[in-house]
Amino acid sequence: MDAARLDDLEARLGKLARVLTGEPRLAVSIGAGGPRVEHERFVLPSHADESTQAAQAVQAAQSGESTEADEDLLIGYLDLLAARWRHSAPHRLDLAQAGVTGRIAQAVEDRRVLARLVAAYPGARRYVERLRAQLARDASRRWGALSWPERLIWTIERTLWGEPARAGERDAATLAAALRVLEGPGGPLAVARASRSTSESVRAAQAIVAGVRSLASRGANNMMQSARPPDSLDDETLARELDDFGAHDDTAFALTLDAAAAEASAEALRQPGAQALEAAGEALGDAMSAPGATLSEADAAPPRAAAGAAPFAKAVRSIPLTTAFDAVTDLTGSGDATAWRKLRALARAETGALRTHLERVLKADELTHWKREQERGEIDRAALARLAASRGYRTPFRVATHASGRDAAVTLLLDLSGSMAGRKIELARLCAAALTDALMQLGFDCEVLGYSSVESPDMRAQFERARAAGVDLRGFNRFVERLDLRIFKRFEARDSNAASGLAAIECGHENPDGEALAWAAARLMARKARRRLLFVLSDGYPSTSDGDPAVLRSDLHARVAEVGEQGIELVGIGIQDDAVEAFYPQAVVVRKLHELPAVAFATLSRMLARRTRRG
Repeated sequence: MDAARLDDLEARLGKLARVLTGEPRLAVSIGAGGPRVEHERFVLPSHADESTQAAQAVQAAQSGESTEADEDLLIGYLDLLAARWRHSAPHRLDLAQAGVTGRIAQAVEDRRVLARLVAAYPGARRYVERLRAQLARDASRRWGALSWPERLIWTIERTLWGEPARAGERDAATLAAALRVLEGPGGPLAVARASRSTSESVRAAQAIVAGVRSLASRGANNMMQSARPPDSLDDETLARELDDFGAHDDTAFALTLDAAAAEASAEALRQPGAQALEAAGEALGDAMSAPGATLSEADAAPPRAAAGAAPFAKAVRSIPLTTAFDAVTDLTGSGDATAWRKLRALARAETGALRTHLERVLKADELTHWKREQERGEIDRAALARLAASRGYRTPFRVATHASGRDAAVTLLLDLSGSMAGRKIELARLCAAALTDALMQLGFDCEVLGYSSVESPDMRAQFERARAAGVDLRGFNRFVERLDLRIFKRFEARDSNAASGLAAIECGHENPDGEALAWAAARLMARKARRRLLFVLSDGYPSTSDGDPAVLRSDLHARVAEVGEQGIELVGIGIQDDAVEAFYPQAVVVRKLHELPAVAFATLSRMLARRTRRG
């Protein structure tokens, strides 16, 4: 690898970034997880699953064979980040909790800001077109692996840009046909193209989402919609309804959140220009706050609280009908020993260098802390002169003290919901193995837990009896599902086979995060330690099949606040989903699955290496 050539490429791109943004302190680097902005640095993508051509550009730069086309793509990514930097207000997008609506808002916003950049720098058009072409190729290549919401989002984005669908993209034709209904004068897509600010882009995205949902319901009453969870754009039933709508090319369009909201929104969308957007946004806001209104994914997410403020005026708790059927299974040391050894070897290959670095950091920290002027211990060379000059001097010794970071208990809590199936759970298992193995070798107390929920026939029978008896069930939010809690490795277990239970990490069903977090925190608080760290690996919002999602989210907010008040250092690690950023004060989102073990380890290392002493 020719680092000098890569440095030269980054330096040239850095100069371009400073010209486009007018910010003299900006720098550019090429690395994992791009494109993104980190303070005053643009990070451009380097991995093939982000963009194959971008990866080839980096490889070409490293080998000295960079082509003009390769650099065009990197410049296209740079233009996108520069346009966002100069013309957008990212905090208004609030993407950490906005889900599908936020991603559509980002697509609307990107089109707006890139148009402004091209207007100011006409030469940028070439690079924007190169970027759009590559994004289209990437979407076509991955189309079969995309979920239905991801296909919908890309179809909306492509429609906004006026780009055609590619051959072989299943569902593309029906999605496009359905979206044509939103294309009319004053319709949501037309209003989105006329966006003049980030706020207008967000409101346009909300109008598009509401329009898509009403298309799927074909203007019917909202009984069907209200039965869906708030994340209803992820509903496969909705996908089939929208596909059916597109297949029949129905031209009816009505925002049917409720009768009053439908009339107000339709009237607003018929108004011309920017007034339509403002009025539509207000109408949708009124509709979403009305009793019984159906919420989009963005609206259902708990609002981000201001610093120091509670996210809800009064926290709503998720209370189970009974906990009698909840099960805790201890798998410590009971896993397949051979499978554990293979898993541990793979984990060490992934994070061995990171563990060595952490060990050096902790060792250096220990050696820099000395308690001097002692009557016993190791001779303090700095005190030898005083010992020779003062006959009564009796404290020429020093004693080494360990860094506070070593006196820490660490819990890793894994979301074992069904959505983690496949590659996610494989890498979560590898991640847990890497962290546990390193912590055990470094002498830290650690525990690995997992959680999910599953329907219990006994609990359902009790629920049916309570309902038949006329019991008021309105105060409960878990009726027929029991908690399935797993202990893969206990704090007390320290022998070489103690962590073999990690080889048995598998997916369950649903994920009531709040209750599981409280359980893990209680176990951690019972452990005597100077510091307590709790890492939660999750790939989405809390969910159960029989609970209100809004209550589950409110409950998780409240539990996180309680855990923080207990002095536990809490970190959420999102696996290809940024929902953790809406709940946890410290959060890291892993976009590339293969980076999960390294990112989790780096986060843990950063926290353990802190020299902050706690009372």
